[in-house]
Amino acid sequence: MPRRRIGFWYRFAAVICKPPLVVLIKRDWRGMENIPADGGFITVVNHNSHIDPFAYAHFQYNTGRVPRFLAKSGLFKKGLVGAAMRGTGQIPVYRESTDALSAFRAAIDAVQRGECVAFYPEGTLTRDPDGWPMTGKTGAARVALQTKCPVVPVAQWGANELLPPYAKKPNLLPRKTHHVLAGPPVDLSRFYDKEMTPELLKEATEVIMAAITGLLEQIRGEKAPAVPYDPRRERIEQRRRTQAQARLRSQGRTAAVASKEPAAREAVREEGQGT
Repeated sequence: MPRRRIGFWYRFAAVICKPPLVVLIKRDWRGMENIPADGGFITVVNHNSHIDPFAYAHFQYNTGRVPRFLAKSGLFKKGLVGAAMRGTGQIPVYRESTDALSAFRAAIDAVQRGECVAFYPEGTLTRDPDGWPMTGKTGAARVALQTKCPVVPVAQWGANELLPPYAKKPNLLPRKTHHVLAGPPVDLSRFYDKEMTPELLKEATEVIMAAITGLLEQIRGEKAPAVPYDPRRERIEQRRRTQAQARLRSQGRTAAVASKEPAAREAVREEGQGT
């Protein structure tokens, strides 16, 4: 997208946000050549800090192709934040929608208009203990298969060292480096023109997440876990552990009561004999 189409609100946001980002973090940005010069496309990015959307937006702004992020619809309604969200062309997600495709209709439309839509396919900050990407949600794959647009995987690291996940205070010193590595588009052609079943969307999403994770391995110089962290699986395991602990406590109480019953019966017998 030519810079002349970035618009007032995006330029205004850049004037506000870029100076503190330049002061707070150094930049190691690679792969800008993989950002398409024209046409609609998707970027899929890992998420490990509350400030990495700003740091990543800075990277992509400098490519001349500004990202349109998906954000909850409530942010668009009031005040300066709402005006900025609307003015910069961010995409509202109406969480109350029960139709997954309808929830991403605006993203599909934006891609078809030649825009870039940026997805955080994990859906939230990673909960992996070491900051690796988790399993992804299928929204990005759904839009990609619907539009057959390029899907550019992007890995980032460093904003999480400035502000770790769920931390309330930044770690300013020493000055951190924001690493970004954008890779070539993911090949999803084998999924085209097929029924978008949950299984197909899950497989396509796994391909996308593997591409992001591979890029992050290059940035970090180490291997990711063989099996990505799965919040759903972890919730199930936690529920099982809780239920097992509850059963053990219940069995312990039952055993304790049972052990006291003979003594209680003997005390009653002796009391009866005494009277």
